Amino acid sequence: MKKLLFPIFIVATLASCSDNASTEVTENAKIILKKQSVNESLIKSLSGFESLEIYPLISSEDKLEGSPNFVFGPQPDGAGIFKNPSGSGYIMLNNHEIAFSVSRVFLDETFKPIKGEYIVDAAGGNMRLCSATLATPAEHGFGPLFLTAGETSGESMIHGIDPNGSVNDKSRKDRVLPALGKASMENAVPLPKDAFQNKTIIIIGEDGGDGQLIAYVTDKVGDLTNGKYYVLRRTNQNTIETDMKKGSKYDVEFVEIAGVSALTGAQIAAKTKEVKAISFARVEDVDYGKGSAAAGREVYFVATGVSQADKVTPVDGYTMWGRLYHLTMDATNPLKGSLEVLIDGGENPGNSLVNPDNVCVTQNFVYVQEDGDSFYKETKHDGRIWQYNLSSKTNTPMLEMNHQRTNTVFNTKYNPSNDARLSSWEFGAMYDISDIIGKPNTFIVNVHPHTWKDAKFANADGSGLITNNEGGQVLVVRGIAK
Repeated sequence: MKKLLFPIFIVATLASCSDNASTEVTENAKIILKKQSVNESLIKSLSGFESLEIYPLISSEDKLEGSPNFVFGPQPDGAGIFKNPSGSGYIMLNNHEIAFSVSRVFLDETFKPIKGEYIVDAAGGNMRLCSATLATPAEHGFGPLFLTAGETSGESMIHGIDPNGSVNDKSRKDRVLPALGKASMENAVPLPKDAFQNKTIIIIGEDGGDGQLIAYVTDKVGDLTNGKYYVLRRTNQNTIETDMKKGSKYDVEFVEIAGVSALTGAQIAAKTKEVKAISFARVEDVDYGKGSAAAGREVYFVATGVSQADKVTPVDGYTMWGRLYHLTMDATNPLKGSLEVLIDGGENPGNSLVNPDNVCVTQNFVYVQEDGDSFYKETKHDGRIWQYNLSSKTNTPMLEMNHQRTNTVFNTKYNPSNDARLSSWEFGAMYDISDIIGKPNTFIVNVHPHTWKDAKFANADGSGLITNNEGGQVLVVRGIAK
């Protein structure tokens, strides 16, 4: 690891879960994993995963001793954790999607949240902020930099935020990265530095009806200004997503769109049509394999799916229920590769995968987090996290939202509108923190309990620009296989 101007920077990141090449984790006796929040867990383990330990870490009703007026905002999504470079303990960053903001929570050496603040408010975020990746010199060759993706419209952009920056900069609007394009972005994920030597390659998911898988490529490590912008297409130039079937592999290539820094999002979108890029049904999160340089060239991403307005009928050419894809990049040429479908929710509609949103990849598994609030009429379960076994190719539900619909007291608090629809809550980030805190098989899971609303949660970032009054929750889950 590279020494910086502060102690060694060890991190976990959403979508690119921390590099867990080593399965050996030195146990940290100072860490005490327990319920830290005043709120109960809003998720539960499913059959076969009863041994998982689930601890609420922070929720919107918590009052932190170092900042009693801090409110943990709604819809915690993209995130990252690292050791505090200025002292003991840890720092956790969270996007708050609907609030256009990024919070920074300080945790002591036992992993108890003690202080919170906002390093991006709605004025500075200026768009919905979804997934994110904390790039670091140790894993990615540059940083530290919190790459947080905006998805309010086709003109949204990716921000590069200093994770140790001053709260006085929270309203700055000049931290966007034009060379990474304009679109409804879900995440921007740098590949690990040893995947392709002396390059920085950032894979971006476009969460649009004609969504793209994008690659930003530069031959100068950490250069986020002068690289080239590419979109993925099949070599036969067939643009139709559903012409690709599970069980087959398809030759693909990245094709350049020049001059994106000077283009509008609409112009970029038009050019993707001209070059016959694959039109996916909303590319959401992206991650890469762990454990070796070769694994870092294995890219996994999800298309969340779209339907007709009736919430029953598919849109021709696009996945409806959602898919997990696997891109193998050529070891000698990152612009070439093969693409396959690993999971297709349409094979068992409503019972299998429903609107996948986020992914977390370990050495042996892909964990897929659902956002089922498209409210398809044939949905059969609440929001889940699925465990896909890379060896056996089996997909098993592991965690599910715990709505407790028959509990009157619970619903008075967390569902005052009595919304009875399945999958009304969604999962945000899931990421591995085992190496960072010294507790094996330990992950963070973020939750958007959309029906939990309270006036005291409004204006969490203090900007006065966002009226959303939802609560949010972050949990620690221990015992997850890697």
